[in-house]
Amino acid sequence: MLIDCHNHLGVDLFFYLNGYHPYAQDLPAMVTEGRHCGVDHWVVFPMVANLTFDVAAMRKTKLIGGGVESVPYAFENTRMLREIYELYPDLGAKTLPFVILDPLREVDAQVRGLRSLAASYPFYGLKIQATMIQSDVGALLKEGRAFLELAEELNLPFLIHSSVAPEDTWSQASTILRVAEATPKVRFCLAHSCRFDRECLDRVADLPNTWFDCSAHRIHCEGVVKGLGYVAPAARRFPSDYRDPAVVLRDMAEAYPRKLIWGSDTPFQSYVAHIDGTFVSLRSTYKAETACVQALPEPLRRAVGQDNLLALLQLKDERVLTRG
Repeated sequence: MLIDCHNHLGVDLFFYLNGYHPYAQDLPAMVTEGRHCGVDHWVVFPMVANLTFDVAAMRKTKLIGGGVESVPYAFENTRMLREIYELYPDLGAKTLPFVILDPLREVDAQVRGLRSLAASYPFYGLKIQATMIQSDVGALLKEGRAFLELAEELNLPFLIHSSVAPEDTWSQASTILRVAEATPKVRFCLAHSCRFDRECLDRVADLPNTWFDCSAHRIHCEGVVKGLGYVAPAARRFPSDYRDPAVVLRDMAEAYPRKLIWGSDTPFQSYVAHIDGTFVSLRSTYKAETACVQALPEPLRRAVGQDNLLALLQLKDERVLTRG
């Protein structure tokens, strides 16, 4: 069984309005393409920009309040869960939906909404992408502590976008690890291989309640080859041959055999945009992402493509993976 732990569904108006790509993915398209690549199940969650942000401001690359919704992700989570359970229940049966949240804004209202959703639609984890919405993930230990309490009560893990770039003050991998260390009864997965930061990866290995995923693996390897700033600098970087993403994935799987979880980040396995006069073109495919995990020896492939995710999820009933 191959489970993809990192996929977005829905529409991202910020990307769409500013001419960035990708900006959308629906459930049928994801499942159809993923099946062709050998994927059996998908962890899914909504896109990042939400309708609490003003649409006119989004067209000017600004994310400020004043949108048509008052509670972050209330619309997006409900919309995704209805797509999974009501519009396409046959395809939705192959997914493990997570809900997405803002760790800082309107916390009480978000928690009330998530409790209400949980009464109607099963979901299996909590997702945060704090960088884009400029919402400090460290707020989980302060204003957003109710999310940690909810996760412990419902036995739900977090999957959190991570960064090591100095200018990203919202999603530092070290901050997420600090939250995890302070909350030992809650499980955490740090996305994007901690940008290959060896110190953070080793800390993930040390903590019993943390894992990491390798989502958007190939364009992160490309970032190393091109000397781009969103990956760890050479002095802190996990050692491998980044010219060959399959080699990097195997090296990480061998170094962290019980901590690495495979995920593609569809549709964000690519990122193409004109930003501040610069053309950014980082392109991969679902087929290329799955080829890396399928090249692993069978024991490692099973670990990173199934077993480690199941350890993170702690499903009450794993028969959910055989429904449909």
